[in-house]
Amino acid sequence: MPREAIALSIPDLSDFARRLGRDLEAGDPRPGHLSLLNMIARAAGFRNYQHLRGGAARSLPTPPEPPVPSDPKKLAQASRLFDAGGRMIRWPKKTSIQALCVWALWARLPARQDMTEAEVNRAAEAFHLFGDRALLRRSLIDHGLAERARDGSTYRRIERQPPPEARDLIRALAERQ
Repeated sequence: MPREAIALSIPDLSDFARRLGRDLEAGDPRPGHLSLLNMIARAAGFRNYQHLRGGAARSLPTPPEPPVPSDPKKLAQASRLFDAGGRMIRWPKKTSIQALCVWALWARLPARQDMTEAEVNRAAEAFHLFGDRALLRRSLIDHGLAERARDGSTYRRIERQPPPEARDLIRALAERQ
């Protein structure tokens, strides 16, 4: 009979090792299987192995992911492409900077709403000064930030969490407007 896998998340490995070490020092010189399982469970914050096994591990909240810092160099490169009013002056050569800049257009599109090509064109025209709204529409699709109906009649922004650099760029451009 296969054993049930028990997930164990240890947010602070150092604290876990310290607790386990204390239990090992206080107990038998060579603990048995169940004693060792209980020590591991207690070090992870559970009462004992049965508490861990009884589903308590599945009900524990997962710790939040630490925020990922943005890359100031990429942010500075992208920021230089916008004028004082937050409009894009020219299209970047580097793909990674293009993707970052397209997030700024994505932020200006309405969420959870179908738009016609003309509406997307109006948003693109207000966003840039280099005169290539088709490039911006295609980039939204290519970077997975918008989807287009097969017949091309409607566009829709895809709701996603922007990466740290994009969030910072969107915030900086909003302050310029």
